[in-house]
Amino acid sequence: MAEVLLNNVTKVYPGDVKAVDSANLDIRDGEFVVLVGPSGCGKTTTLRMVAGLEDITQGTINIGERVINDVAPKDRDIAMVFQNYALYPHMSVYKNMAFGLKMRKMKKDQIDQRVQKAAKLLDIQHLLERKPKALSGGQRQRVAVGRAIVRDPKAFLFDEPLSNLDAKLRGVMRAELKELHARLKTTTIYVTHDQEEAMSLGDLIVVMHGGIIRQVGAPLDVYDRPADRFVAGFVGTPPMNFLEGYIRRTDGKFKFDLSGTLLDLPERYFPCLADCVDQKMVLGARPENIKPVDAEHAAPGETVGMKVIVSEPLGGVRDVYLNHGPDGQRVIMRCDAHVRVPHGGDTLVKIDLERTHVFETGELGMNVTLNGNSNGVGA
Repeated sequence: MAEVLLNNVTKVYPGDVKAVDSANLDIRDGEFVVLVGPSGCGKTTTLRMVAGLEDITQGTINIGERVINDVAPKDRDIAMVFQNYALYPHMSVYKNMAFGLKMRKMKKDQIDQRVQKAAKLLDIQHLLERKPKALSGGQRQRVAVGRAIVRDPKAFLFDEPLSNLDAKLRGVMRAELKELHARLKTTTIYVTHDQEEAMSLGDLIVVMHGGIIRQVGAPLDVYDRPADRFVAGFVGTPPMNFLEGYIRRTDGKFKFDLSGTLLDLPERYFPCLADCVDQKMVLGARPENIKPVDAEHAAPGETVGMKVIVSEPLGGVRDVYLNHGPDGQRVIMRCDAHVRVPHGGDTLVKIDLERTHVFETGELGMNVTLNGNSNGVGA
């Protein structure tokens, strides 16, 4: 096992296409780190540079104490699990798992010991004599992971390993990978476009966009304290709601002017908003922090009138799509499935303003209230 360190790592393709821009990342020994972001954000390119499958244009990558920029992939002491499993179709499971060790000229009894141990760990002992074509997708994935485990590498690299599996099996495999990491404690870098997968697996998640690392942090910290609008909108299902309005100052207090409705912002935000008065800003609120309320219990400063567009029951919860104001700003509210809302009619909703954020406008608008969101309070 070893620490993996990226220092100002940049990748530029022909035509001056910058796939990764000055990435800095410190992955501690034994940590499970997930690189997450939309297609084309640079996460897979970053992983491939660590693996040695892509040259580094600028910067350095360390594995342990060694700079590995010019080290051949086979000499980096890492093991990679690919999206398509990359199993040899003509070899049995046993031979697939043993192949890398055989190429290293390891003794036959040592190879057998490692393969049997990994097979037991992954519960695939009964599959060792089968060929890949006789395996299910989940079984092939276990074999690919087993092939990585037997090498006992300093780090595991996973490139969207679950994307070819159905939703139910992905959930099962996520749990298995998490349990496996808890046992092996090997440094792991995992790439996915699925933010739910990132949240469930990672000790640390790295959110990327346009080749740039937008935020690094523990999953709940990134969820509760997003650095900008992109992170806030990407992490979370359904995504965070963004409502445009203006910051107003009245009687020494700061309020968010939402089409004439003044919402009372938390006092801890006041120092962050001093330079934002009368500026157009964006209020961010998670769907679960918006709830229906009847007129009798509606309190000024936290209640907004909206129009119900459609309601989606999802088992124990219900997602309600709403419109607000003359511009028809779309809002998603998540509430208990048994709560009734007037389909196609008007309703009042209460926004938990203690758990909101204020962002600058634009897709990458910064969270100006980030410093005011502390002690676990946020999205």
